[in-house]
Amino acid sequence: MATTGRDYYEILAVQRSASEDEIKRAFRRLARELHPDVSEAPDAEARFKEVVEAYEVLSKAETRELYDRYGHAGLKTGGFTPGNFDLGNLSDLFSAFFGDDLFGGGGGRSSRARGSDVAATVDVELAEAAAGTTRDVPFRVAVRCETCAGDGVAPGTTPKTCARCQGAGRLQHVARSVFGEFVRTEPCPDCRGSGRIVEHPCPDCDGAGRKLEERTISVTIPQGIHDGQRIRISGEGHAGGLGARAGDVYVQVRVLPDERFVREGNDIISTVELTITQAALGAKVTISTLEGDEEIDFPAGTQPGAVVTLRRRGMPVLQGFGTGDHRVLVNVLVPRQLTDEQRRLLEQFETAAGEDAYRSDDDDDGFFDKIKSAFR
Repeated sequence: MATTGRDYYEILAVQRSASEDEIKRAFRRLARELHPDVSEAPDAEARFKEVVEAYEVLSKAETRELYDRYGHAGLKTGGFTPGNFDLGNLSDLFSAFFGDDLFGGGGGRSSRARGSDVAATVDVELAEAAAGTTRDVPFRVAVRCETCAGDGVAPGTTPKTCARCQGAGRLQHVARSVFGEFVRTEPCPDCRGSGRIVEHPCPDCDGAGRKLEERTISVTIPQGIHDGQRIRISGEGHAGGLGARAGDVYVQVRVLPDERFVREGNDIISTVELTITQAALGAKVTISTLEGDEEIDFPAGTQPGAVVTLRRRGMPVLQGFGTGDHRVLVNVLVPRQLTDEQRRLLEQFETAAGEDAYRSDDDDDGFFDKIKSAFR
């Protein structure tokens, strides 16, 4: 399948802010309309391939983020290659994407399809995201039934070959018209596409071949992970039909807000409050960092909006090299309530100070330049 040049959101008719569920619903709706087995439109197959390709990209967090940032060129640079799908059976196509049959029954290949993926969520603190950590993540998953070894048949019994489809799992219907013969394939309704009739289903799994089970998996959270990113655990998802490969587990990491810090990319920004006397005379103040408390020496004459940069004290670069910075933005506190004596002393200072006390260096940035510098 060649990569389309059209906008993927336009193809699926969804907004760029669409959720995963909205994208999935849009794909299912369009796939039912455009599949060559259903649609008689002359361009149905070409449009269907576009829909499949768009879903391949937008349904995965990694490729969607790459596409949102850099478009088709970014996908090409990142090595994305659209998959090829057999368009002969709509049920099989949905099984390839979702690991199940949306039309109520299995089907030849769909009964042996790869298992569905499992979604889980884990919360970590910002400091844990910086240092990296390990979490035990619980989830509910369908596992292979040990009693029947995933076959769905009661031990000691044997399923019969379906008489209607002779074990093929599919039926072909031939329609003749002035344009020639058209062959349409559909799952056999008697065996629901499996090619066999199970008279004695497994009592432990009711013939499903799988059972739900609570599991816990240990997940390593890498240093520098961002809020909302997902970690893929291969082969730990729902068991596949009739012993097919299991799906994957996708663990979404939520980095909890920390009221002490603001994260900007790989940089950390925090504020420190100095009184007007501390700012004027200089002071040593203890601030919080991702690695614990640290004392900073602020020189005399520190101005509001001044930025102190702690090099390489921010977030590690995820799956890369280097570390961001920690930028400390200074806020100078002005007293709101003064006694008569305090007011008199300040007025005395103001009279004695003169303009030279407030003169700044020629290369000193303005207040708003400092704010912009703190936030890049």
